[in-house]
Amino acid sequence: MNVRLILVLAACIPAATSAKSPLEHTDVFVSGTNGYHTFRIPAIEAAADGSLVALAEARKHNQDDPGFGKQDIDLVVRRSTDNGRTWSAMQVVEDPGEGWSAANPATVVDRTNGRFWVIYLRSKPGRSSITSRPGTDDMQTQLRYSDDHGSSWSDPIDVTAAARDLEGVGWGASVVGPGGAIQTHTGRLIAPVWKVSPYGLFTIFSDDHGKTWRRSDMVPNGTGSECQLVETANGELLLDIRQEKGEHRWLSTSRDDGSTWSAPRPGVTVSRVACAIERYTLTQSGDDRDRIIWTGPKGPGRKNLVMRSSYDEGRSFVNERLIAPGHAAYSDLTLLKDKSIGVLWERGEDRGYQFITFTRITRDFLAPEP
Repeated sequence: MNVRLILVLAACIPAATSAKSPLEHTDVFVSGTNGYHTFRIPAIEAAADGSLVALAEARKHNQDDPGFGKQDIDLVVRRSTDNGRTWSAMQVVEDPGEGWSAANPATVVDRTNGRFWVIYLRSKPGRSSITSRPGTDDMQTQLRYSDDHGSSWSDPIDVTAAARDLEGVGWGASVVGPGGAIQTHTGRLIAPVWKVSPYGLFTIFSDDHGKTWRRSDMVPNGTGSECQLVETANGELLLDIRQEKGEHRWLSTSRDDGSTWSAPRPGVTVSRVACAIERYTLTQSGDDRDRIIWTGPKGPGRKNLVMRSSYDEGRSFVNERLIAPGHAAYSDLTLLKDKSIGVLWERGEDRGYQFITFTRITRDFLAPEP
């Protein structure tokens, strides 16, 4: 990263107030560069070798979502081998063609073999989550994997039939995440998914290391869209869901490894936006206590990115810490090899999306803890 970029970033985002826990910020994707109008929808994962893999949508013509107006979206990636301080040149994972979109990445690493998976949607020109036609491949669910920690990628694997009932009346699109796929303690690879229309929530999962995929039952009476997964200390799964109306998110629980889900209960009070949730520490793994962390904009609106922690396995989220003031939208979380936390998030000015920024956070940032 060049000196000018460091100075600009430092001027835009103040350091943390605590001298013991300075926050390290680096802009990973900058809108208006590499031939793209806007970068949006961040996803980040630590690969098996400890390197960081950051993915985003590279929107060529404007800020619009897939299928709205004149749009063309590629899926792009950058890697870091020094805990996010510097990043590789940008690589295009998929350019699906003129007017097509490759979007909404969610990532997971299979700890049994180190394979890095990205799950995403691919949509035809002019087709969005709203206009995708039932029974067609207007909007597809695709997978790619990397066996060299994100340096190169497999050909796409189409799992649309697993992620959507192609005979379902009115079911035109299934959208993963963004972010939030995990591997459970049983070894299951599982990704959160939402559908339209009407809205519905479920997961897709693989018990054979990605060879085949199945779809879970729907969250009963579920409402909401963008969602992420985390596993609790007792082996249950928690689905954290963006609300479509109201002041709070929704939470649904699975006690059978993501095959069935409870009716949703109220979650964190926050603006309507994609947020991130991640297992941080686990006493069963030798840590001092169980912690789940969450990031999202405190508000008003899409402003003031905060981190909150849960010490009761998702029943409550407390100990709020301000990561950065100003415009903040989507975020994703991962754990670094040194046990610090990585946040990849959208920021800008006047509701713009000028940057996707990486912030490294240490344990000290969470203190004092309750």
